[in-house]
Amino acid sequence: MCGIAGGVWWSPQLRISPETQRTMTDSIRHRGPDADGHWRADPRSAAAPESPGVTLGHRRLSIIDVSGSAQPLANEDNTVWITFNGEIYNYRELRTELLARGHRFRTDGDTEVIVHLYEEYGTDFVNHLRGMFALAIWDTSQQCLLLARDRMGKKPLYYRMEEGRLCFGSELKALLQIPGISRELDPQAVLSFLTLQYVPHPHCILQGYSKLPPASVAVLQRGELTVSTYWSPPYAEPELGRSAVADWQEELAATLQEAVRLRLRSDVPLGAFLSGGIDSTIICGLMQEQLSDPVHTFSMGFPVAAFDERGYARDAATHLGTRHRDAEVTPDALQILPALIWHYDEPFGDSSAIPTMHLSRMVREHVTVALTGDGGDELFCGYDRYRAARATAAMDWIPAFIRRQISSAVSLIPAAVEQRSFRRRLQRLCEALAQDPERRYLNWITIFNSAKLEWLISPALRDRLRLQDPAAAIVESYQRYPQRDFLTRTTAVDVHTYLPCDILTKVDIASMAASLECRCPLLDQKVVELAARMPLEVKQTATQSKKVLTETFGRFLPPSLRNRRKMGFGVPIDHWFRGELQPLLRDVLLSERTLSRGLLRPDAVRALVDEHTSGAVNHAYRLWSLLCLELWQRMYLDQPAPSSEPTVLPD
Repeated sequence: MCGIAGGVWWSPQLRISPETQRTMTDSIRHRGPDADGHWRADPRSAAAPESPGVTLGHRRLSIIDVSGSAQPLANEDNTVWITFNGEIYNYRELRTELLARGHRFRTDGDTEVIVHLYEEYGTDFVNHLRGMFALAIWDTSQQCLLLARDRMGKKPLYYRMEEGRLCFGSELKALLQIPGISRELDPQAVLSFLTLQYVPHPHCILQGYSKLPPASVAVLQRGELTVSTYWSPPYAEPELGRSAVADWQEELAATLQEAVRLRLRSDVPLGAFLSGGIDSTIICGLMQEQLSDPVHTFSMGFPVAAFDERGYARDAATHLGTRHRDAEVTPDALQILPALIWHYDEPFGDSSAIPTMHLSRMVREHVTVALTGDGGDELFCGYDRYRAARATAAMDWIPAFIRRQISSAVSLIPAAVEQRSFRRRLQRLCEALAQDPERRYLNWITIFNSAKLEWLISPALRDRLRLQDPAAAIVESYQRYPQRDFLTRTTAVDVHTYLPCDILTKVDIASMAASLECRCPLLDQKVVELAARMPLEVKQTATQSKKVLTETFGRFLPPSLRNRRKMGFGVPIDHWFRGELQPLLRDVLLSERTLSRGLLRPDAVRALVDEHTSGAVNHAYRLWSLLCLELWQRMYLDQPAPSSEPTVLPD
């Protein structure tokens, strides 16, 4: 696991100097504290006046072939160079195939396998990789730069294409170390962030920058950049050739067991996140079956009981026989906030990044690699909102005018303050009845829906917008699979958007901030393809979520976990903002500096703060997003982008 950065330039004025290249990689040192490396081709002679300059940089976290595989790495004649972040789990099998085809290796790691795959298959090499990756390849003979990202988007890759230069990096902060590079806020991205709590790919919070989408390859040749998709989950058609649930269970058991086995390949200590939920417990169970020693497992909790899963995690650890550790996050732990804002590069509104970062730091004290249960909810219908979507869809037979009357009547009832209360869930369910299914789901997952956005944003920001739907990526994803049932289409939407842009971003940044590698067996491409083909009734019924998972791997689940409600990895920020963190909230959001930026209506911001702190309405998630947006602007726009982790919030 590593960090990469570099660029290609045609204009001498846009040359990336060796000093700048080193600053770029130094800014992402946390992704690879074990070693660094640089390679460049900087033609200045009349013999090659049209040859572009190239620089590749690398920071290494040593996991496989610890003493070898230094990067950037080249083929035998130095015509193909690579800088690579990730793990290729099937590299041993690929290496055997390549040796049989006559390729020769100097190292024992997975990086050189990619180089020889590129020599053998060209840009089609990505279809042979089973793993997580973000990489850059420079082909000197073709004068071509290739960027690629793994199928699910586990590893990030930012780039900026401008006249005369393309630069790239694992994190946005690496690009911002280039002297004189533009840092202009994209107003449309601000709107997307306020809607979704993240900026969806390929967009970025800054104008002129992009995130390479998952399962994509970008090829830069002769100054032209072409981006193409090489894979997509097979949601288009369900597999109808078999009906026995036992057949699906058998294939799922074999596929997930293999995915875990491949992810146990490591030359350094490994463990697992164990939240007390079904997904992480199953992964830990499969690990424990394949290892002779107890698995090291870890969890994080809170002093607020409604958000604390440590009891369930301990039950699971006892049942599985793992060696378990846990810790507690308190409001004082938000001293981590300066590091949180800096590491995430863009405004990121998912508050569960707080415990994920704390958990990663704790885990890194004991192991270097951790397996997680990420992906199970999206693939196997685990979220409560999927059950709500199923319930409301079953009520669509009611005439629309009656549903509108029910929705209008419920909207007049004062909203429940407690976000997770049954009353609040029922209110949201009834309020959504008047809407079509897609818009209904969209309103459930947005932080500020269209009506609240209209109330929140300033006229000045509205004038700068391009009249695009801030949730366009979600709308487009719904249109990909018209043949499938609504709920399967909804899970596919989350696989394409929420999963890579929120969940995987959260885990990658938090774990790499601690120099910890996280691996996700449930997001192995074969597991994803299998889940995409499954009929809905195999994964969910009216009364049971993750049906095929729980029935296939029930042996790993203690009684306390079998029928418990999903809690999620949320944090009690609603309580914190009414207590210990209220001064921070008011000092930042109600300051003249914040209110004068021209993005939001000052009276709307004051109303949100006052309504929440008084206990009238729960605006915790909205306020957290606004807080992150403002602190990000202070750190990344109001001053030069910091090149190392800060210990205090910017003034």
